[in-house]
Amino acid sequence: MSGTAALNALTSAGIPHRVVRHGPVRSLAEAAEAIGVAVPDVVKTIVVRRGEGDFVFVLVPGDRVISWPKLRALLGVNRLSLPDATEAKAVTGYERGTITPFGATTGWPVVADERIGGRSISLGAGAHGVAAVLDADEAVRALAATVADVTDPNRPR
Repeated sequence: MSGTAALNALTSAGIPHRVVRHGPVRSLAEAAEAIGVAVPDVVKTIVVRRGEGDFVFVLVPGDRVISWPKLRALLGVNRLSLPDATEAKAVTGYERGTITPFGATTGWPVVADERIGGRSISLGAGAHGVAAVLDADEAVRALAATVADVTDPNRPR
């Protein structure tokens, strides 16, 4: 399999990374096990709409969820929403479950939850069943991400 846009972008940026082709997984815990990292280190990339044609990537540890009040305050907006799968693909070039800021069709701003720092993390690599494991601080620097407390613990309902 040739490199995805995400893997090519990581290589071009000079970010050391390990590619894990883990195949289909049914849960975040299963993904963490297949990749060989802890659940919090499986970092989800969430696409959030700030306004018409205006999006931001939010990097969320696997054991947490976006805190909408915190994110709205950080971004200085009253309303945020999630695009549907079709719109997310149109604005990133990636299908849900594969989205990453690296190699996206548009370089939207990135917000990284402060809890990812100082760790080795897994990010989507632009294709189903593929992950990139890399240093979170290197990723944050390369993406010029804003680092802030923008998540809450994921409490099962």
